[in-house]
Amino acid sequence: MGPVGIGFTAFSKPVREKILRMKKAPRQKYPLVTELTEAEHIGMVREIFSTITGKYDFLNHLLSLGRDIVWRRSAVKKMRFFRTYRFLDVGSGTADLAIDATQRHPCIQVTGVDFVQEMVDLGRFKIEKRHLSDKIRLVTSDALDLPFPDNSFDVTGIAFGIRNIPNKIRALREMMRVVVPGGQVMVLEMTFPRNRLMQGIYHIYLNRMLPNLARPFSPNPVAYYYLADSITHFPTPEGFVRLMDEAGLKQVQKHSLTLGITHLYIGTKPMSPKPIQSTGTVKPASSR
Repeated sequence: MGPVGIGFTAFSKPVREKILRMKKAPRQKYPLVTELTEAEHIGMVREIFSTITGKYDFLNHLLSLGRDIVWRRSAVKKMRFFRTYRFLDVGSGTADLAIDATQRHPCIQVTGVDFVQEMVDLGRFKIEKRHLSDKIRLVTSDALDLPFPDNSFDVTGIAFGIRNIPNKIRALREMMRVVVPGGQVMVLEMTFPRNRLMQGIYHIYLNRMLPNLARPFSPNPVAYYYLADSITHFPTPEGFVRLMDEAGLKQVQKHSLTLGITHLYIGTKPMSPKPIQSTGTVKPASSR
């Protein structure tokens, strides 16, 4: 991949110039998410995640002090399989949630989708290494246009990915479309804590410590400034519950994890849902 990366031409000229300056001076940051159009935000996410795959898992575990493992397992424990025994992992990345779900629920089949090919390739390598290829398959696809028929899965989930999607309601509706009535839509995401003391500590960690800790290990350490920015601008837990309600999900629950720096949200697809407008052409692909 060249120095400007995937999707670079999608940026406006001022944003392209800022990214080029950042790459020439690595201590500069990516543009703030509030400065970007929806297309530019998506292009920047693709650019970032295509450059950090090498040490991605290692840094996730290191920078969260291993809590990311605990958070995913908390989500997996609450999954309910009752009809299709299929799970869709949206924004699967390197397939950690897919792998955890399979290990916790050995009777299920898992499909993971991600729009960054480099992440999909690394996820497939991990799945093969764990001899789980008969249980998990990964496909390259957009979370806003899932290539599955309605009512294909008991559970859809996304872990630490919804903040990278500008149109969150559209993503939630698409996840709801492909689950069966009564099925779960689960979102695991980091949030900025509400406690004032924790806010100060977390701000210093995200904006100063985290990028410096990542610098020796990541080829693109400034990507971790984007991580801080995306967490800071993510809706409050109450605000995200309202988004899930607006998307049409029912019985929405939120569970605070590790002093509120991460939340697990669970919504249920209504048994007699209102028709959901498709976000694209539904392709007659099965989940296995």
